[in-house]
Amino acid sequence: MYQKIGSIVAFVLFLTRLTCVAQESRSLQIVLPQQPNWNVVPEGHTIDVTLKVTGTRSDSITYFIEQGQMEGMALDSTGHFRWTPGFDIADRITTVKTIPVIFGARTRQGETTTQSVDFRVQHVNRPPVIGDLRPFYVRYKTQNIYKMDGNVVRDEDNDPLVFIPITDQMPEGSRLSAQGELTWQLSLNQFNLLKNNKSQYIEFWVEDQPAKSRTKGRLKVEVTQMDLPPEIAVVPEDPRIRIKENATVNLKFYLSDPNGDDDLTTFDFLSESQDVPKSSLRKNAPTNYEFIWKPGYDFVKDPYDSLAFQIVFFTLDKAQNRAERRVNFTVYNAVNEGEKDRYYYIQYRQAMVNAWNLLEQLGEKEEELKRSYRKAKKGKRNRSVANASLGAVTGVTPAITSAKSSPSAQQNQRLISAIGGTAVMTMGTLEATEVIGKSMKDLLDRFNYVMSKKSELQNKGDVFAREFALKATRRNPDFIKKLDDFRSSMSLSGLVALELDAGWESKKEATDKALKRTFKDFTPLEENEAASLNRP
Repeated sequence: MYQKIGSIVAFVLFLTRLTCVAQESRSLQIVLPQQPNWNVVPEGHTIDVTLKVTGTRSDSITYFIEQGQMEGMALDSTGHFRWTPGFDIADRITTVKTIPVIFGARTRQGETTTQSVDFRVQHVNRPPVIGDLRPFYVRYKTQNIYKMDGNVVRDEDNDPLVFIPITDQMPEGSRLSAQGELTWQLSLNQFNLLKNNKSQYIEFWVEDQPAKSRTKGRLKVEVTQMDLPPEIAVVPEDPRIRIKENATVNLKFYLSDPNGDDDLTTFDFLSESQDVPKSSLRKNAPTNYEFIWKPGYDFVKDPYDSLAFQIVFFTLDKAQNRAERRVNFTVYNAVNEGEKDRYYYIQYRQAMVNAWNLLEQLGEKEEELKRSYRKAKKGKRNRSVANASLGAVTGVTPAITSAKSSPSAQQNQRLISAIGGTAVMTMGTLEATEVIGKSMKDLLDRFNYVMSKKSELQNKGDVFAREFALKATRRNPDFIKKLDDFRSSMSLSGLVALELDAGWESKKEATDKALKRTFKDFTPLEENEAASLNRP
């Protein structure tokens, strides 16, 4: 009875040990939250989850974000992940934006694992924003027109805006269009009342489309004085602009005149730098202009690292009243990132082409060595060499034979060795490669070297193609060093022994598809990027 109980206990302990060994042998793996739609988050909301790891008994795990980290993402050492996506990720057209992120975990022993997650960010509509509107200056016996400032009344989601009048707030005879244009021709009583009360306010709605979110605006109306100078509003209002070469400057100018916008006659600029073209100033409407300018990479001449200058924007009305805005520009010398990325990609692809060509050449050499090996085995079976062991030999005498009937008997003579005495003859086999002057061991050594080199080159090529597949990784300072290491791995110590042709050329073309078939992680350029590489 006790023996049976002991056997049962031993069996249970054995099963427990097997379970522990199986748990320890499981590979390291990141476990994501199981809640449905845990990876779906609206803009401006916070996603707060905790990652876990299975497959290890160690409690020392380091978490990190390997790829796809965006601004605001935070992952601490306990696997606690927190992110509040901004409102600029999705929009009304692309209502859901997928953000791929690769999480990683590393044990103290150096074992690592990764897990890819696609976060789905949903668009959240925000109502329009109305800032401080400039007053509406009106005159008597004039069709007064006021256009809402597109920079003051705006939608942060870039949704189309519609202006809706509040009927009981609109003065008699006034009209507000859906585009934000307010027209009003005052009667004498309205003008006198406004002049005596100094000012009044007109309220209206601004509604974004298609969400229909509304914000109430308030416009101040005042009687204007005669011959007032025009006004210039610039967006952004920063009087100092600092940019790098190849960056675009976009300034929006909104002109107004207290005596009416039709009083404006001229809007232009004067630049201290002669390299700023006049075509940079574009007229969208009589009261709306844009200054769009992009300094090239040759704008700042060497050896200077920056260039500072001033542009004066000015406007004139019919009475030659002048208003101006001065903007100071500083342009810094910049590296041509496009050219730099082009150079790095060419180096990356050329290294993959060299590796691909070497694999093709080694593949041909492998087939050649296989054929030589099969030929050697065939020769071993069919070739024999007579090996005579002489015993007691009384004499070896050459004998000459000839055809007596032949007129040219002298030419047909043959020498035959005649053996006198007793001799024993044995037949043995020799390796065919030994017969033709080559070693079977040398043949197998070269074959093994080719196979080893192909495997090594394939592995290193896969690692190199995957590590530097992205443009951002090729900008890393380690790229050049690892590129040299990869090139050095393509050197063949047995180049002479393998009898490889230094001028060998592949019969196939190293296209992007061919490279991707050999190195699955190789990433060719997009069509637009590839086209830019072909431009001079």
